[in-house]
Amino acid sequence: KILATAEKIFGEKGYFETSVAEITLRTGVAQGTFYNYFPSKKAVFDCLIREMSSNLRYSIKQAMEGYETFEEKQRAGYFAFFKWVLEHRDLYSIMQHSVFVDRALYRWYYEKLASGFVRAIKDAIDTGDCKPLNPETVAYCMMGIGQFIGMRWVLWEGEIVPDDVFDEAMEVIFYGINMKR
Repeated sequence: KILATAEKIFGEKGYFETSVAEITLRTGVAQGTFYNYFPSKKAVFDCLIREMSSNLRYSIKQAMEGYETFEEKQRAGYFAFFKWVLEHRDLYSIMQHSVFVDRALYRWYYEKLASGFVRAIKDAIDTGDCKPLNPETVAYCMMGIGQFIGMRWVLWEGEIVPDDVFDEAMEVIFYGINMKR
């Protein structure tokens, strides 16, 4: 309950404008109860980012199960990302604030996401489903597409990414923008 409330307030106000008192007031718990779980505002912020990262990555992993090809799995993973972020829209602002609060945690978050992409891309290179490019470069390119497409529709419009936009983003990811295929 404390984490869910902290997610909402950090998303609305940012880290620096959020207080433990406001988190406890909106949660409906005493400050002493808060401190039984978290020694500081920073600790709840760190826990929130780690928890959100874990939940997001688990949702993506679950969505990809049952699919065979690299493209099918990635499509399912992107859709799961957009769906999860729609339910946790504050993730965008929380992550943007985290670069000012704790650069190491900010970096950890994105490196953790990238590591899953890198593994999948290495496997896809091995099976011939992906060009033999640097997996880390490809991972960060793919993450950037997801990040900004999600920001544009999920964060700004408050809706799931439209089907045509999703299909075009997948087209760019899997086939590029070159007219020659």
